[in-house]
Amino acid sequence: MLSYFLRRLILVLPVAFGVSVICFMLVQIAPGDPLTAIMPIDATAEEQAAMRAAYGLDKPLPIQYAIWVGNLMQGDMGKSIATGRPVADEVFGAVQNSLLLAVSAAVIAFPIGIFLGFLAGYFRDTLLDRAVTAVSITGVSVPNYWLGIVLVIIFSVNLGWLPSMGAGPGGSHSWAWDWLHMRHLILPAVTLAVVPIGIVARTVRALAGDILTQDFVQALYAKGMSRGDVLRHVARNAAATALSVMGLQLGYLLGGSILIETVFNWPGSGFLLSNAIFQRDLPLLQGTILILALFFVAMNLIVDVAQAAIDPRIKRT
Repeated sequence: MLSYFLRRLILVLPVAFGVSVICFMLVQIAPGDPLTAIMPIDATAEEQAAMRAAYGLDKPLPIQYAIWVGNLMQGDMGKSIATGRPVADEVFGAVQNSLLLAVSAAVIAFPIGIFLGFLAGYFRDTLLDRAVTAVSITGVSVPNYWLGIVLVIIFSVNLGWLPSMGAGPGGSHSWAWDWLHMRHLILPAVTLAVVPIGIVARTVRALAGDILTQDFVQALYAKGMSRGDVLRHVARNAAATALSVMGLQLGYLLGGSILIETVFNWPGSGFLLSNAIFQRDLPLLQGTILILALFFVAMNLIVDVAQAAIDPRIKRT
């Protein structure tokens, strides 16, 4: 198992290199001048040239990339053009908040999705199955930013039960493990969990329904095994594929929550990415995209290793 993990880790390195190249190039080819937001309108040509030289924008793209990667190897992601703060401080602080929101949404979504999926798969082609399928399709189809706005109107504006903005009292961006702050997490976490619930439920429903029709399940019943023991065997057979789907969904929850974080003013990576796009803040944009992309790569590595550990049928080559 250790050798399999090391081989997978080695294969991740060229993928990470490709991700860094794509992140750098996509940001560079976007239209607009990143220094427009901070440069005075009446700046002279000499002042513009000095500003470009300060941020290294006067060099050819290959040299800019080499300098950027070299600085990354030393833990330096540059400084934000808009704020002047180190990009690493802003990105990692935002990623921590996004990870908190993503894990909270996953804690809600994955158990509910697995339960509904097994329920629909066990009672396949029944009214209960159709009801779960309808709920799953609705969850996947409804725009989550629209759902977030509706939840704000109902639970914040009309009922006044839950706050709708920020990560703490008064819309602050600081976090603490107390009820005053955790109340701010409920609405965005529930909103973000709706789509993964539908995806996981439909995946597990298909897996469970297919496995229950296989011959070995009938053999287990013929041996006198109880229904609970049979379902445990079904769950073990479905675990590897379901795990891969949940791993990808966790990556989506971290990187795809930009609209949810904007709706709820949640100080995460999506909110930071949105601001960086509008401000054309190249260092901050590159750093945020790179960290989110590397998170996806890391999640794929973890899922691959976990699948091989759970399912012995997967070849460890």
